[in-house]
Amino acid sequence: MRRAIAGGGLLAAALCLPCPPALGQAPSQSPRRMEIILEKRENSNWRAVDPRLVLDQGDHVRFRIRTNFDGYLYVMNQSTSGRYTLLFPSEDTGQKNQIQAGREYLVPATAGSFRITGPAGHEIVYWLMTPVDLQGGAEARQDYVPLPPPPKPGAAPPALTPRCDDTVLRARGDCVDNSAGPKAVGEKEKLPENLAGRVPAGAGAAARELMFVRRQQTSVVAAPAASSEPAIFEFRLAHK
Repeated sequence: MRRAIAGGGLLAAALCLPCPPALGQAPSQSPRRMEIILEKRENSNWRAVDPRLVLDQGDHVRFRIRTNFDGYLYVMNQSTSGRYTLLFPSEDTGQKNQIQAGREYLVPATAGSFRITGPAGHEIVYWLMTPVDLQGGAEARQDYVPLPPPPKPGAAPPALTPRCDDTVLRARGDCVDNSAGPKAVGEKEKLPENLAGRVPAGAGAAARELMFVRRQQTSVVAAPAASSEPAIFEFRLAHK
């Protein structure tokens, strides 16, 4: 099932979790790590791209992720028009959002994708990994409550016009913007209220301690030490 996001942003398709286990070394327990690969569809094939790539209107993208810890994933988008949309989990995209260490997942499923639409700028995709299911259930702690719907449309994100970094030599002639890709949530930035209210007190400081490393097309988000607190960060998608 596919649904459009009014006001511009990402067009969400169905999600399917989990995907087949990834090959490689066994996951470590500390520090916590999440690997994210941005993929762009070219004809009928998918290609891993630089997370800083400036996308075009109508481009189809998806995320490939893997962690070395168990948890629950929540993904929400703030479009360039200011509209918030909970991309995952939802009734349309599936409710099974449990992530297991060492397994590889696609967001969304192989048969689906996110389509780039809306005014030029930066889509802000918020990623929230928690040790418990915020939707409730036997595992949920009493200090967690279900994640409410996204807030009403607010002010559009700052109009940062994507710009090509002329100092970066790209063999394919791709345009990359260094302000795109995974980022820490800054102290002056205000999280969407439905996410901010679900992050325990003190977790904000831990979020600012996250480390971001880019290894070719793979973005690695890591906490400096093992922690049971939620991890939240943003992934900025630049597009024309």
